[in-house]
Formats: sequence, structure tokens, C-alpha cells
Amino acid sequence: MAWAIDTTHSQIEFSVRHMMISKVRGRFESFSGVVELDEQNPTAARVDISVDISSVDTRDEKRDGHLKSPEFFDAASFPSMQSVSTRVEQTDDTHAKIHGDLSIRGVTRPVVLDAEFQGKAKSPWGTTSAGFNASTVINREDWGLTWNVGLETGGVLVGKEVTIEIEAELIEQVETATAAEPVAV
Repeated sequence: MAWAIDTTHSQIEFSVRHMMISKVRGRFESFSGVVELDEQNPTAARVDISVDISSVDTRDEKRDGHLKSPEFFDAASFPSMQSVSTRVEQTDDTHAKIHGDLSIRGVTRPVVLDAEFQGKAKSPWGTTSAGFNASTVINREDWGLTWNVGLETGGVLVGKEVTIEIEAELIEQVETATAAEPVAV
């Protein structure tokens, strides 16, 4: 069964160390995706997500502009990042490891998301929604995001490890039956 990401009730956020002493947090405002779920066989799930790089928001326009520049994401040449699952490993009734490929700046590398099922609910509008959260930590340099500045006190301006956190509300896509062609008698 296909489920669409309800982007108005979902978030893709990240955090990274700044000057080795604090964390900067950001999010992507524009993304889309489809999830194929088989409730009888959760390990057969497939996830395909596309993120619009130009929608990065760290609450600082100057920093956002730098992140979109060729020194980081190079949004003009690589306008989106993609994540496509390759397999799902169920660890218990509500947890799974989603193995997949993450593509950033034309580089594709494997990642594993720790995911948790939050439950299902019927909306007042008759649709069915399901909630999930997932997280992982990546080394940004593995995707060619290597820009940095050394600090006088030691360390660097931007940490290598990036924590990615996803809160996803999915809406079940109900297939509608098409009317049969009339039969001539």
C-alpha cells in the first residue's frame, strides 16, 4: 500500500557542532516522498524521499546562502538530495533499521536510519495516517561537504558529524476503482 508524506505535519531536521562548543540546528522546508508499506511484512517496505536543497533553513539567511553555495551543497548544480531504501530490518514490533542510499552533491553512500513506528490514526476527514520518526548520524565529508576553517584555539568551525532527525506523518493513498467500460449488447 502506498503512503504519501504529509509535508505539513512532517519535518526533516539536522544539527552539527559549531566551533566545537555548540550545535547549529536547521531544517529543510520542502521535500516529498512515497512509502510503500506492507503491514503483514514490514521488512518489504520501500522509502523514497527527495529534499529540495534550496529550502534549507537555519534561521540565518547568510548561513543558509553559504550552505547553498558550491562550498557546501552547491544547490545550483545539485538542487535535491535523495534517499532511497534498499532494505528494512525489523528489530521489534515498533522499531526497525532502514538501510538505504543517500545521494548528496552527486555522491551516493549507504546510510542506516533507526526508525520507530508511532502508531496509526483515522483523521476527521476519513483518511488514515501513520507516524514514524527516524534518525541517523553521518560524516558530511563522505559526501564531499568538506569546507571548514581551523580555529585559533584548536578544532574547526564546523563539525564533521551531522545528526539527521525525521518526523514523518504518512497518509494512506486509497486506490479508487475505475468504472468498467460499458459492454455493447
